[in-house]
Amino acid sequence: MLDGWPPPLFDPAGPYAWSVTTLSWVLLAMSAGVLLVVLAALYVALSGNERLRSKLGGTTIIWIGGIAFPVVVLTLLLIWGLTLTRDLSQPAPDGAMRVRVTGEMWWWRVAYLDSNGEPLIQDANELHIPAGKPVVLELESADVIHSFWVPRLSGKLDMIPGRRNALVIQADRPGVYGGQCAEFCGGPHALMGFTVVAHPQQRFDALMQQRLTRASAAAAPAGPGLARGAQLFGSAGCAACHRIAGTGANGLAGPDLTHVGSRRTLGAGILPNNRGTMMGWIANSQAIKPNNRMPPYTVLSGEEVASLASYLEAQR
Repeated sequence: MLDGWPPPLFDPAGPYAWSVTTLSWVLLAMSAGVLLVVLAALYVALSGNERLRSKLGGTTIIWIGGIAFPVVVLTLLLIWGLTLTRDLSQPAPDGAMRVRVTGEMWWWRVAYLDSNGEPLIQDANELHIPAGKPVVLELESADVIHSFWVPRLSGKLDMIPGRRNALVIQADRPGVYGGQCAEFCGGPHALMGFTVVAHPQQRFDALMQQRLTRASAAAAPAGPGLARGAQLFGSAGCAACHRIAGTGANGLAGPDLTHVGSRRTLGAGILPNNRGTMMGWIANSQAIKPNNRMPPYTVLSGEEVASLASYLEAQR
C-alpha cells in the first residue's frame, strides 16, 4: 500500500479539513435522525391504525414529524454549517506559500510560485509543503473539469477550464497525505491520484533550496552509466513531451521529470517509485493505466528500457 493511500475521509490532519470533517459527521448523524422521524410519521400516516394515530395527536404528529421537523432541522444545519465552514472562504493568509496546480488528463502539473506569481520550480503529481503553515493552491484545468481533493488537509474544489480557484490547505504535522481527482474527467479518472508531503520547516527549506539550484543550473553531464539513457531519452521521443531542467528536453505535453527520481509515486499516485515500476511504466504504461496519453514503447529492448530507467532515477 502506498503512503497516504487510501486517503482516510474522516481523519483530519489540519484546520481546513477539521471543519469539513466535523460537518460531515454531524450531517450523517442528523440525516439518520431525520430519516427515522420521517419514517415513523409515514408509518403512522399509512398504517390505518386510528387508535395509534389518536394517541399521538391525530394528523398533527404527521405534519410535525413529516414536514415541520425536517424543515427546522435542515434549516438549522444549513446555518450552523455555513458558520462552521466560514474559514474555508476567508482570504488567503498574507505571505502564505503559493503553488499552482493544473489538472491535466490524467495527471497534475505543479508549479511553486514566487512573490510575483511566476513559477520558480516545476514538478508533477506531488506537492511538498512545510508542516504547520497554510499553503495557497491556485487551481486550474488545462482541458476538462477536474476536482482537487486531499481529504485530510481540506475540502475538495473544482478545477474549471478558463478559471483559477484558490484553496488553502495545511498539515499540522509532517506526513504523507494522499489525494484524488474527485470529478469524473473521462478515461482513467479513477487512477488520477496526488501526493502531498509535509516536512518540518528546516527540511522543507533545504529541499526547496536544492530544487531551486537544480532548476537554475545546467544538468550535470550524464556519467558513463547514464549516457545511454540520456541519448535514448532524446532519440525515443521522450523529450518531445517531457521537460528536464538544465537539458534540451523542454516538452510540455507530459509531466515534468526534473525530480522524477525522488518522487514517491509514478503514474499520478498509482505506483510506488522503484526500478521495476519505472521500467514497466516506460515499456507499456497503457497496460498499467489504460488510455493515458503516453504511448507504449514496446519497440525498446529490455536493456534500453533499463538504461532509460537508470537515467530517470538519477533525476532528483
